[in-house]
Amino acid sequence: MHAVSAPAWDALLALQIQASPFMQHAYLAAMQDSASASAETGWVLQLLTLCAPAEQGAPGALHAACALYIKSHSYGEYVFDWAWADAYQRHGLRYYPKAIAAVPFTPVPGTRLMADSPESRLALLDALVSLAKSQDWSSLHLLFAAEEDLQTCRSSGWLSRHTVQFHWNNNGFTDFEDFLGHMSQEKRKKIRQERRKVAQAGVVFRALQGQEIQNADWDFFYECYERTYLEHGNAPYLNRDFFQRMQLNMPQNWLLFVASRGGQDMACSLVGLNNAALQTAPSSVDPSAAYGRYWGALERVDCLHFEACYYQPIAWCIAHGIGRFEGGAQGEHKMARALLPVKASSAHWLAHPAFSDAVERYLEKEGQGVEAYLENLEARSPLRPASKTTT
Repeated sequence: MHAVSAPAWDALLALQIQASPFMQHAYLAAMQDSASASAETGWVLQLLTLCAPAEQGAPGALHAACALYIKSHSYGEYVFDWAWADAYQRHGLRYYPKAIAAVPFTPVPGTRLMADSPESRLALLDALVSLAKSQDWSSLHLLFAAEEDLQTCRSSGWLSRHTVQFHWNNNGFTDFEDFLGHMSQEKRKKIRQERRKVAQAGVVFRALQGQEIQNADWDFFYECYERTYLEHGNAPYLNRDFFQRMQLNMPQNWLLFVASRGGQDMACSLVGLNNAALQTAPSSVDPSAAYGRYWGALERVDCLHFEACYYQPIAWCIAHGIGRFEGGAQGEHKMARALLPVKASSAHWLAHPAFSDAVERYLEKEGQGVEAYLENLEARSPLRPASKTTT
């Protein structure tokens, strides 16, 4: 990442309709510098940039850029292609290495092909395909991509794949009770019961933002985060050094909710925030957004997860006028907390023509299933009929 100018990279990012803080230079550099996403962990970074010719020794203007990762596995992506890899193997073909344009371990939709014009974006995509062919990669994947990326890919014959995420939208709520008033009686009652259980257990929360999150707070967060992964039988994707770099280089993009009981900290959740610089982007998507990322607890309290990961962030978003809270990948249970289903899409290019045809047929059937699933979810909306809005 240090081979490209950070100011130039971030300035190009700020031009994108669906800019995300997780595409900032500092975030991707922290992934690499901390060795969380590195050759050792199976993430080899390959930057592609489209620049004007250098003038008088000065670098030319950056017109387009893409952070591409060469993968030897499919972990940490949240768009699952294990069946594709298995099919390749069963036919004596090599699926890895493949290449993905994505943010490692971060299923947040956003721009993947940063460009200052549609022509630059198309040139960048053509360069990706040429590189893939020259390197004999099995495939290219743009994961959780912005609509502009997807349109460019479709026009070039790429395949589209869809999944479902759950996002909360702030419809001008005055406070949490006003928000609850827009939900069905059953769901409203359930949320109040869940919050009451946490309060009656003696748990209280404090919110820390930006520079308020001190080193000890980050240490405590990592202790909780690491324990949660280990309890599920996995080592965490991100190491402590990565979050140290977030504290040093991107503090304004983080919000930490710390839960305590009897004066002792016992749980926390970490939420990403849009950078103020990104909010200048000409976005058709509300640029004021928060992103549920990680959580962990040292003690078990009934409904604590819901309070830490949904109710505290939603209440904070309402109080601060944040337009959207993205709850992340998977989790139909989020609907009961008014995080409504939205379609998230990816684009795929496979070098082998026969496999590309087979995957296209598979994705057509899978897409029909996703549409039916979305219709089913929308029919079970937790909102009162008068409060339902199109997402």
